[in-house]
Amino acid sequence: MKLHYYPETDSLYIELAAGPGVEVRMIAEGLNADLDADGRVVGFDIEHASTQLDLSHLETVSLPHMRLRAA
Repeated sequence: MKLHYYPETDSLYIELAAGPGVEVRMIAEGLNADLDADGRVVGFDIEHASTQLDLSHLETVSLPHMRLRAA
């Protein structure tokens, strides 16, 4: 899983799986899900992220086999 923040659009993309999304579904206002060709969710896009989320803090809880890598 990767988190991508785009300041020019103030959006946060949560990439769950590698590969292209072929369909976008609106889950709620400002929250979209990208689906692959088989209908599996490959990512979420959160619009206006800095006003919706606290982007200054990232915490993980109870993730198995965790390997952290900072970019």
